Amino acid sequence: MTMSNAAEENFFQLLFQAAAWTNVATAAGTIHYLSLHTANPAESGTQLTNEIGYTNYARVAVTRNGTNWGVTPGDPTVAANLLAFVFPTCGATPGTATHFGIGTLVSGAGELLVYGALTASLAISSGITPRFDTNQLQIRID
Repeated sequence: MTMSNAAEENFFQLLFQAAAWTNVATAAGTIHYLSLHTANPAESGTQLTNEIGYTNYARVAVTRNGTNWGVTPGDPTVAANLLAFVFPTCGATPGTATHFGIGTLVSGAGELLVYGALTASLAISSGITPRFDTNQLQIRID
């Protein structure tokens, strides 16, 4: 099964920008939570699946709007961060992130909406502040 290009664009605008999808869905709920993972959380995973646990780690709240996320229609349709997303600075216990996720809860086993591999593994040790600058997180659907 595939989605039309128009449906892909509308889906991403709903998911990332909280834009209503006419005759399909309203834009209820305005925040998602960005997470880091030490391995692929996979389609059956939750936000807790392989979630990193470095000292001071917390998920990052990201408001669903056109300021934080841009949606570029086409084949594939792409959603990308328009602002930097910054995680807390690592304390004593390190970790290595290989994947990111976007889910519904600030903590616990929330629904994992989308996930993907990082371009390169991110070694996080004491004093390191993980951050993703503009366009470093890109989600594609086609």
